Amino acid sequence: MLNTKEKTQAVVSALEDVKALDITVIDTSNLSPLFERMVIASAQSTRQTKALANSVVVKLKELGATVHGTEGEDSGEWVLVDLGEVIVHIMQPAVRAYYNLEELWDARPSARAVANAKK
Repeated sequence: MLNTKEKTQAVVSALEDVKALDITVIDTSNLSPLFERMVIASAQSTRQTKALANSVVVKLKELGATVHGTEGEDSGEWVLVDLGEVIVHIMQPAVRAYYNLEELWDARPSARAVANAKK
């Protein structure tokens, strides 16, 4: 069973495999009892948004993680992947700018880290 850090790293890797942009990881452990990490990434098209979500689902299932659900695949503008303690938001840039989840979750630099697959 993957811990939160391993699950987050696997998500970032799956997103990078399909060339996601602006991957951000927010530590929400002190902000929400529902999940510990939020990963936000941008995609250039609806096709890429769906491909990114699929990459996350496939990779995490291969590693034995439970995927609790996905939402938004129909429109492809914003797809959410629920991995329990890790929530993944894959958005097109205009949608991401409009909802500005980073600010909504008060992600100060100390709570926010730009993801890096080398870590």
